[in-house]
Amino acid sequence: MTLTATGPEPVTRAHPLAPRSLLSAAVGSYLPIVLAVAVVVLPLVWMVLSSFKTPTELLSRDLSSLLPGSLAPTNYVQAARDVPFVRLFLNSALVTVVGAGLKVLLAISTAYALVFVRFPAKKLIFAGILVTLMVPPQVSLLPNYILVTGLGGADTYWGIILPGLGTGFGTFLLRQHFMTLPMSILEAAEIDGAGHWRRLTRIVVPISAPSIVTVALVSIVFEWNDYLWPLVIVSNPSMMTLPVGLTLLTNNENGIAAYGVLMAGSVAVIVPVLIVFAALQRYVISGLTQGAVKD
Repeated sequence: MTLTATGPEPVTRAHPLAPRSLLSAAVGSYLPIVLAVAVVVLPLVWMVLSSFKTPTELLSRDLSSLLPGSLAPTNYVQAARDVPFVRLFLNSALVTVVGAGLKVLLAISTAYALVFVRFPAKKLIFAGILVTLMVPPQVSLLPNYILVTGLGGADTYWGIILPGLGTGFGTFLLRQHFMTLPMSILEAAEIDGAGHWRRLTRIVVPISAPSIVTVALVSIVFEWNDYLWPLVIVSNPSMMTLPVGLTLLTNNENGIAAYGVLMAGSVAVIVPVLIVFAALQRYVISGLTQGAVKD
């Protein structure tokens, strides 16, 4: 009797261009991506189109009026007449640059201390930083208002910037990245006589540039779009930021005529952030994935 050994049957895979494979790829991969992009992009597209429409076109339910009749910047001109856009833009730019810059510096120094400096209760302090990520910012609104107004910070730039200088997210992200850095490089620098400041500026910061840019972008977007705190602490129109200044448009315009002007003002607020994000997106992707795979 002859016995023949038979191995496992070969697995047959469908051709990548087969209809079943294409359908599976479309449903499992492309469809969720398309839906997610549509949820984000369609409201922005509708806002941009509405900023060029007349009140009649905004009220119309005809599908032919989905696109504006003309691209005349009438609503933008009206918005610039109703509110001091140049002043509001400069206020937002100053608050964003100073606030985001200080946030990044504080996050870098705090994360470095939590990783490379020995001091008591380090883990307890880090746990307290993590707790701040779980507390809604609205909880601290009233205490911050009482403190800042008591110090004379109402209607001032430093009053807008001060309460938001601490960033738990930035500190956490940079700390986790600093922990993946090769300790041999820092130990060699310490042997050569490099202090903490030199190790931070010459070694840690250059290596961690993508993660730092990620924290900077998140801070820029938060500072630029922050609405609630500037609304509470500022009452002088000349000190308002762009998001708060849009409320002036609702005071000057009434009814359906205000919608197109409000859309124009909203576009003016969003466009600078989109430009910054488009310029830094490759650093953001690199910063979020940096340190995910450790040798």
